[in-house]
Amino acid sequence: MCRIAAYIGPEISLRRFIEEPSHSLVEQAGKSRELLYGTANADGYGVGWHDPQGRPAVYTNPQPIWSDVNLPHLGRSLHRPLWLAIVRSATAGFPVNQANTAPFADERLLYAHNGFVRDFGTRLRPLICRYLTPEIAADVRGNTDSEYLFALLRHLAASNPGMPLEEVLGEFFALLQDWVGERPALLNVALSDGHRVYAARHAFNHACPSLYYTTDDDLFPDGQVTASEPLTDGGFWQPVPEHHLLILDANEPPRLLSL
Repeated sequence: MCRIAAYIGPEISLRRFIEEPSHSLVEQAGKSRELLYGTANADGYGVGWHDPQGRPAVYTNPQPIWSDVNLPHLGRSLHRPLWLAIVRSATAGFPVNQANTAPFADERLLYAHNGFVRDFGTRLRPLICRYLTPEIAADVRGNTDSEYLFALLRHLAASNPGMPLEEVLGEFFALLQDWVGERPALLNVALSDGHRVYAARHAFNHACPSLYYTTDDDLFPDGQVTASEPLTDGGFWQPVPEHHLLILDANEPPRLLSL
């Protein structure tokens, strides 16, 4: 299991997003409150944003977030209107290394996954590999279920140009439901195209991992935030209903769509 968070709104520093909240991702790396499995998220972390040209950029580190001496420097220097981050708790069989550390990105999208798919290597990965185009398959660098799920999502988006991402995600989850059968699959995902944040609270044959959102936190004036656990003790954090997709847009109220 992992912990994820995303922000969209007026430009803020990375420090404000990832370090300053009382229950920040740095805190959640060692003291999570709502993990379904495991006790810590010490198997690396990563942060994603979009550059001024709209291309995704990521910084990932397979070390625990609290041990990264670069983070304070990045935190005070980087300012963006959209952030996506994750602290990782590695699933057995998926080694702790740079290639397996999210967020993952292509030329347009940022992506992170909180969960796991039972029997992924023997059941789901072969199905995904047969489905992918050679170009997208060649981009997969690690062996995690998370990255292969992103490759599947990329394939669906490329195959349906112009389709809204919420509809692409609907196709993605429908396909996975057929493929996983009766196996547990925990599928909280966070996705951004640089204009919106999409965060799903979803699972098959298992309880959904936790996910919350707020538009009223004093630490993020006029911003919208989603996170696996509330980042602050105030802010009127609301749970995302199970089996729903949350859409955050800096110019619109949050939307919830049933999956």
